[in-house]
Amino acid sequence: MTALQTLADSLRSHPTIQGKRAIGDAARQLNIRACSSGKPGDDTAVLENGRGWDLLAGEGFIPRFVIDDPWFAGWCGVMVNVSDIAAMGGRPVAIVDQVWAPAAECAEVLMSGMRDASECYQVPIVGGHTNYDAFELNLAVSVFGRATALITSFDAEPGDVLIAAVDHRGSYRNSFDNFFAAGGAPAERLRGDLELLPELSEAGLVKAGKDISQSGIVGTALMLAECSSVSITIDLDAIERPDGALLEPWLRSFPSFGFILAVKPDDVAAVVSRFHDRNLAASAIGDITEGSTLHLKSGDETVLFWDYASQPYLNLQSRVPTHA
Repeated sequence: MTALQTLADSLRSHPTIQGKRAIGDAARQLNIRACSSGKPGDDTAVLENGRGWDLLAGEGFIPRFVIDDPWFAGWCGVMVNVSDIAAMGGRPVAIVDQVWAPAAECAEVLMSGMRDASECYQVPIVGGHTNYDAFELNLAVSVFGRATALITSFDAEPGDVLIAAVDHRGSYRNSFDNFFAAGGAPAERLRGDLELLPELSEAGLVKAGKDISQSGIVGTALMLAECSSVSITIDLDAIERPDGALLEPWLRSFPSFGFILAVKPDDVAAVVSRFHDRNLAASAIGDITEGSTLHLKSGDETVLFWDYASQPYLNLQSRVPTHA
């Protein structure tokens, strides 16, 4: 077995990759699918409002993550939600939280993390639900936003180029493969970086993409492929990494600020330059073609990572592709 095949097998079985399959289970239990109202499978729910789109998203946290690092969990409650809104080409408007704790004082550090991130990203926390008689500390956070031009998971097309744009100015925070690029960064810079996504959408340069989630570059690319009914080949040699980051952990890491975008070949240079202008890493890392697979490539070798036609990943019964 080659090193590339071993890498693919290790990633395929990792809990952060496998964990996204719960989305399909939840959708089945709720009797919803990709064509249902809100477009399940995208980074946010999408609702037309007559002038554009309202965007709704939420994040529930692993209890052990919240207990191990409550300030960071609180910060992430805001950060991951505003990132999801940006991934859709939108701008966040407001946040609500749901907090559980055995007592009020047990939630102090968690709340300070949310408060700090809310002030940093200038997105107000406008309400929520609090239970201070719970068995243990836990957190869920929801966000509302708006967009006038969408980036979606359903509009990547054969012939598009896959771009990864990631902020490498950070370090790993904990054992959950969380790369924290926002720590110590100027708030104005963080807001400006997120503003790139709606600007690219409104300029017509990007119509498809996703926020790099807890399943990392590989798992997120697989979700994009299945939602858009396309194949993707990722060139691992083209993926830029922060100093000291090992390839396998990086491929499954949540990078704080990270997006994969499906871009027309003629627009690649313009899109990449927008990120480079803000000192963000961005490069073409793969090709999008017809089919139902995700392949990993290194050097002259290419291996199959997943075929969602034979083994659905999100299993949301995506719509028939418009590019067929």
